[in-house]
Amino acid sequence: MTPSFNNNLLFPPPGIAVEETITALIDHPAFTMEHIVSNGAASPEGFWYDQVRAEWVLLLRGEAALCFDSGETLRLNAGDHVVIPARCRHRVESCSPDALWLALHYQEDTGGPPNTDDLVDARTK
Repeated sequence: MTPSFNNNLLFPPPGIAVEETITALIDHPAFTMEHIVSNGAASPEGFWYDQVRAEWVLLLRGEAALCFDSGETLRLNAGDHVVIPARCRHRVESCSPDALWLALHYQEDTGGPPNTDDLVDARTK
């Protein structure tokens, strides 16, 4: 089998995308790895992610701010990364037009067998 080599993560294919673009690089029952081109997009007012899987995010390029429903705001610069536990409500408060992310969604270890019902994210408004 030949490895797949399609794009450079730091220089996605040129396009006219105005909105955020999320591409699943690897979609596996155990985890999903996403490449996110934000194009300056932030979460809509009042929108919160409330995901059933933990998420590790790495800001590859640009600047961003994540807001948590605890009231904390985390400012990120290129190279910064954070683990967001499952069910931790958060939103993208702001990001620069050049922001690029890697996001890894995975099931936190609960000490028991994985529950495949938990692989669907619950996103709330």
